[in-house]
Amino acid sequence: MTEFLNQPTIISSATVSQRGLLVTRRFMGIYALGLAIATFLLMAIGSATRVMDAGLACPDWPLCYGTVLPTAQMDLQVFLEWFHRVVASAVGLVTIGFAGLSWWRRDALPRWLPWSATVAVAIVLVQGILGGLTVTQLLKFEVVTAHLATGLAFFAYLLVHALILLGSPASVSLQSQGVWSGAIAVVCVYCQSILGGLVASQWAVHQCLDSQELCTVIYNHFWGIVPAVLATLWVVVVAWRRLRLFSLILLGILAAQLLIGYSTYRLQLSIPALTVLHQAIGAMLLGSLVAWTTLSCRSTSH
Repeated sequence: MTEFLNQPTIISSATVSQRGLLVTRRFMGIYALGLAIATFLLMAIGSATRVMDAGLACPDWPLCYGTVLPTAQMDLQVFLEWFHRVVASAVGLVTIGFAGLSWWRRDALPRWLPWSATVAVAIVLVQGILGGLTVTQLLKFEVVTAHLATGLAFFAYLLVHALILLGSPASVSLQSQGVWSGAIAVVCVYCQSILGGLVASQWAVHQCLDSQELCTVIYNHFWGIVPAVLATLWVVVVAWRRLRLFSLILLGILAAQLLIGYSTYRLQLSIPALTVLHQAIGAMLLGSLVAWTTLSCRSTSH
């Protein structure tokens, strides 16, 4: 017995290799999750830049007043626009790093990841170009809305990667109904976010209240609430039996979004923090639905 206990523990090379693959996969999942969180914060900063009317605080691009750090012109508006660009540049560089690392460690990662990470670089490049056009085109509403739409899509794209790489087979069966409910809710909430972007980029609330112009843009956003809310409630009902905590959290996010949206309209966007929070919670709602759909897909496949 003593001789048996004193024998060295033998770990097969296959086991070591498998652990190495798992560590690499989880590291890339954490990387993608961190990048998604950074993108979420970047969108919040961009929203603050817009509501503070700082979108053209730096009249040139990519520099600001012809320099990297415009200390002579620095005020709150210039800082917001400058800081937004700095964070956006950092997100772009980190995304390139994600793709490079995916190719370098491709033997230890799923085959699709290097190609998918390359697509992420393409998306962030498009986003950067749109960011530049918002300045050079003097905040043209089509460009501003496209900038928001691409940012939301990039955020969701990264979140899917993080959940796939970090997740293990689900411990509960979500069934295919979870996939369909989640996918429809994601589309509805995403489209509603774009309608909200059109309202914001055209300052439609102010124009409608002051001169009865662009009221149709606001009404479209109001009508978009109906399918977005119904689709989200469908997810709440489907998730209630097996993931009750998630259902309650999702219901709370939805209620907060409706309350803040109503408050921003009633207060005529007079409180910038509420407007920023409205967009941030909308992105949070979209992210929650993307997470539900991704996990449902994984559970169904397993």
